[in-house]
Amino acid sequence: MPDLLLELFSEEIPARMQAQAADALKKLVTDALVERGLLYEGAKAFVTPRRLALAVHGLPGRQADQKEEKKGPRVGAPEAAVAGFLKSAGLSSLDLATIQTDPKKGDFYVAVVEKPGRSTPEVIAEIVPAVIRAFPWPKSMRWGTGTLRWVRPLHSIVCTFGAEGDEPEVVTFEVEGIRSSNVTRGHRFLAPEPFTVKRLDDWMAKLEAARVVADRDRRKDIILNDAKDLALAAGLELVEDEGLLEEVAGLVEWPVVLMGSFEERFLDIPDEVIRATIRANQKCFVLKDPKTGRLANRFLLISNLVATDGGTAIVAGNERVIRARLSDAKFFWDTDRENGLEINMPKFQSITFHEKLGSQADRIERIRRLAVELAPKVGAEPALAEDAALICKADLLTEVVGEFPELQGLMGRYYAQGEGLAPEVAAACEDHYKPQGPGDRVPTAPVSVAVALADKIDTLVGFWAIDEKPTGSKDPYALRRAALGVIRIILENGLRLHLSEVITAAAAGSGLPDGAGAWQADLLAFFADRLKVYLRDRGARHDLVDAVFALEGQDDLLLVVRRVEALGRFLDTEDGRTLLAGYRRAVNILRIEEKKDGRAFNGPTSAALLKEPAEEHLAAAIEDVKGRVAAAVRAEDYEAAMTALADLRGPVDAFFDAVTVNDADPALRENRLKLLDEIRAATRGIADFDRIGG
Repeated sequence: MPDLLLELFSEEIPARMQAQAADALKKLVTDALVERGLLYEGAKAFVTPRRLALAVHGLPGRQADQKEEKKGPRVGAPEAAVAGFLKSAGLSSLDLATIQTDPKKGDFYVAVVEKPGRSTPEVIAEIVPAVIRAFPWPKSMRWGTGTLRWVRPLHSIVCTFGAEGDEPEVVTFEVEGIRSSNVTRGHRFLAPEPFTVKRLDDWMAKLEAARVVADRDRRKDIILNDAKDLALAAGLELVEDEGLLEEVAGLVEWPVVLMGSFEERFLDIPDEVIRATIRANQKCFVLKDPKTGRLANRFLLISNLVATDGGTAIVAGNERVIRARLSDAKFFWDTDRENGLEINMPKFQSITFHEKLGSQADRIERIRRLAVELAPKVGAEPALAEDAALICKADLLTEVVGEFPELQGLMGRYYAQGEGLAPEVAAACEDHYKPQGPGDRVPTAPVSVAVALADKIDTLVGFWAIDEKPTGSKDPYALRRAALGVIRIILENGLRLHLSEVITAAAAGSGLPDGAGAWQADLLAFFADRLKVYLRDRGARHDLVDAVFALEGQDDLLLVVRRVEALGRFLDTEDGRTLLAGYRRAVNILRIEEKKDGRAFNGPTSAALLKEPAEEHLAAAIEDVKGRVAAAVRAEDYEAAMTALADLRGPVDAFFDAVTVNDADPALRENRLKLLDEIRAATRGIADFDRIGG
C-alpha cells in the first residue's frame, strides 16, 4: 500500500516547541485522513531544528465509493417540496428517484446518491494546506507580504505519495506561494545544496548523507553516548541531565560532542551554582570527578558542526563565555558570604507577600510562631525550629538566588553552614520547601519537618482565609501541591497531628482575615480530596477515604489512612462483602419505610418486642460488636475492629432469612426497623458505609 511523506522545511524551530509540534502534526494529519475514510497502518513524526516531518504508512490509493439514500417528500407533495428534494439530491427529475411505501406514512420518494471516492493524493492536497494554515504553534510570526503565520519563515514543502517500488508522485498544492515538491535541503553549512527525495527510507538516508539526523531520539542517543565516551576517556563521569539533553537535541541536526575546561579556582563555588551557570548560559553538560565526587573543571558542549580545526575555535569561544559567567557567579557567591543572611531580613518588611496577607516579614513571623508550636509534636527542639523559621527565607534576597531562583533553599543551607549555624537549622533552610512534587523527597529531620509543615500550612490557611482557593484547573499559588506536601510529610514520617487543631493554631493570633473562620471545614475537605488523590495513586479506593472522613473528628491523617487500609482489606474478604450487602439491604429498607412514614426509626429497641430468635441474636450481636469496635478504635487497633464487625455477618444474614421486617403489628415493625438502624450505628464506629461504592 502507498505511503505519504510530508516535510515542512523552515528556519530554526525553538527547541522547546519541537516535540509538541511533531505530535500535533501527526495528530492533525492522521485525524483528517481517518475522518475522510482513509485508514492507515502506521505513522511517525520527525523533527529537527529546521524541519517538521511526517511519514504515514499503508494508506489506500483512493477513498471507497459511498452510496447514500436520501428520503424525500410524500408522493403528491407540493411542487416546492419536490423541487427542494431534487435540488438537494442532485436529480434532474423525479424519474431518477424511486418510490418506497411506508404502511403508516404512505408512499414517498427516495433518491440513491452515489458519491465516488477521490484519489488519496487529491485528499492529501486538501488536508495539508489546511493543517499548515491552522497549525497550533504557541507563538508564530508572519513575514514578507503573505498572511501565513508559522513559527519561523517556512521555505519549502515536500509531499510525496506512492507505493514501495514505484516512483512516488508529488502531491501538488500551494500555500502562500510555496509550492509542494520533492526537493529538500540538508545541513545549513555542511550540505546546503538541494536534493530530491522519494519516500521515508530514501529521505532519511539522503538526509544522513547531508549531515542531518532526522530522528530526535537517535540524536539524543548519539549525544548521550558520545558524551559518556568522551568523559570516560578523560577519567570523568557525565552528570546526566534529561532536560538539557532534550533541549540540545533540538538545537542541532548533526551533533558533535566537544570538551572544554575552566580554571580550577572556580571550583570553590558550590557544584550546583557551577552547573546552573554552565547549563543556563551555554547549554553545556558538566562532568564529575569520581575520585572526589565533586565537579571537575571540564564541560561538554554540543556543536552542530564538524569543524575543520577539530572544534578548537568553538571550544575556545564557549570557554570565554563560561569563564565570564563563572566570574559573575563567584562574585555573587563571595558577596553573599561576606554580607551574611541576617543583612537580608529587614528587607522583607518592604516586600509584599500578598496584598491581603501582608509582607514577607509578616509571613515569616507566622511561620515562626507555627513552627514553634509544631516542634514538640514532631519531636523537634522549639528553639532550633524558631531559628530555622526565622532564617529559612533569607536566601531569597541573595545574589546567587536572584540569578538562579531554582537554587533557593539549597543556597540557604550553604550560607547557614558557612555562618556556623546549627546543622538542623542549615538543613531546614533547604528542606522546608520539600516535597515540591510527587517524585521529590520528604524531609525527615524534626526541625526541617516542623518548618516545612509551618510553611505549607500557613500558605493554605492564609489563602483559604482570604477565599483564594484553587478553582477548576487554576491553582496559581500551588495550593494543591502544598496540601499534598503536608500529607506526605505527615504520613511518611508517621506523625500524629490533628489538622483542625493545627489550622486553628495557624489562624489564631496571626492577623489573618476572619481568624479561624468557617473556611476551616472547607480546608479540611480539601485535605480529604488531596488524600484521596495520594491514596488512589497507591491503589487505595477513594470511596473508603470518603467513608472514613464522613465521621466526626477524622482529622488525624495517619489514623485515617490506617483505618482506610484496614477497611479495604476487610471489604476484600467474603465476610466484608457479605456484611456490606446486608448493610445495604438494611439501609434500603430503612430509607423506604422512613420516607413512607415521614420519620426516622432510631433510638433503642425494646427487648420485650424481640419475638424471633434471629432478631434476639442480632440485637445481642450488635451490642457486643458495638462495644468491641469502640474499644478497638480507642486502642487504634483497626484490624481488631474489623474482626469484631465481621461477627455481624452471620446474625444479619440469619435475620433477613427468618424475620419479616414489615410485620402487620406496628409495634413489631417499628422495633425491627430500629434494629436495622442499630446495624448502621454499629458500622459507624468504623466508617460511613453509605459512602462505600462497589
